[in-house]
Amino acid sequence: MKIGRVALGPGFPRGANPLHRLAPARPGRAGLRARLLALTLAVSTLPAVAQNRTTNGAPDAVTIGVAVPRSGAYVAVGEQVLRGIEAAARDANARGGLDGRQIVLDVQDDACDSNTAVAVANHFVRQEVRLVVGHVCSNASIAASEVYAQNGALMITAASVAARLTDRGFPTIFRVCGRDDDQARLSAAVLAERFRDRKIALIQDTTPASRNLAAATKDNLNRIGTNEALSVAFSPSDADDAALADRLKGAGIEVVYYGGDAVEMGRLVKISAERGFRPQWFGTSAIATSDFAKIAGAASNGVLMTFYLDPSRQPAAAEVVKAFRAEGGDPTGSTVYGYAALQALVAAGNFAHTTDPRRLSATLHAERFDLVLGTVGFDAKGDVTAQGYVLYVWKDGAFTPAGK
Repeated sequence: MKIGRVALGPGFPRGANPLHRLAPARPGRAGLRARLLALTLAVSTLPAVAQNRTTNGAPDAVTIGVAVPRSGAYVAVGEQVLRGIEAAARDANARGGLDGRQIVLDVQDDACDSNTAVAVANHFVRQEVRLVVGHVCSNASIAASEVYAQNGALMITAASVAARLTDRGFPTIFRVCGRDDDQARLSAAVLAERFRDRKIALIQDTTPASRNLAAATKDNLNRIGTNEALSVAFSPSDADDAALADRLKGAGIEVVYYGGDAVEMGRLVKISAERGFRPQWFGTSAIATSDFAKIAGAASNGVLMTFYLDPSRQPAAAEVVKAFRAEGGDPTGSTVYGYAALQALVAAGNFAHTTDPRRLSATLHAERFDLVLGTVGFDAKGDVTAQGYVLYVWKDGAFTPAGK
């Protein structure tokens, strides 16, 4: 991955990260502060470029909106996705950009909050940004996608798994990750095959993602013919986690399935171990970040997890992964999916010679592209045709494919 020289432009603060330019913070919904990072990149052999137009008379840059959580519970996943997007932008610009135009990233914090996501989407619409990579959390993507669909903008997400996002049939909404109904089917199959004779608990917190995954997994598990011993909803906190651990232990639970985020599951696994409760834990794609193992500590060993096919282990991503590691970066989790999302936009735009969102959408639906995920296309709903979910196991702070 060749990194080009960054054009800083006037007024860039000395000592700041050259990839990030922060606009003045402004209040957002729910008291959040949205942040704008204008990422202007150029090939090392080109002269410096201004934010929107190159100095040598080349076409205007094309601005791509990026919506990720940079505050709240899912910051770690947002950082993974953003790292991948930034790397893909650098690589694309080094090869001529998107339809001959350099890529500028307008990065906004949606905090995985639905109302803030709508505000971010409206910001992009007002700024006439019609190509968006985001959002991360499904509730945010679903809310924002209504705005994009109504305004003819193209959105492609690297991490939103809710089936409803693409089931509505909006022609300009895409994802490069899997779907939660597929994840729930795999989770139920694993629970039924491996733990049919064990006492299984399905637990959920108050977040939409956790509730939806628990409900879908329960439905699939019951249809297979296996019933859970206990189904519990709880509000995450140290006190509630301890009480929940004691309740599960008292009920003789041997397997716990939970669709919570990395921080909460890490905390719950750790507290449970400290209280002498060590069941077989089973998580989802929400814990595919090193934060989980850092919080859970040694108790993370042996925890099962469903996650997308890890492209960092695939030949198509070898060059990109090598470059990440050479720079000291970690390409695991959703990082390569962030790369793939922007890479797909660039591939479609260069194929069709356009930055028009509707023409780009039609191209994504019609063609197949060589991405870091392999050679993939997008179906009529906007779902990627790449391989779906895989079972992983955590050991020594990392996750690897689980054996039979």
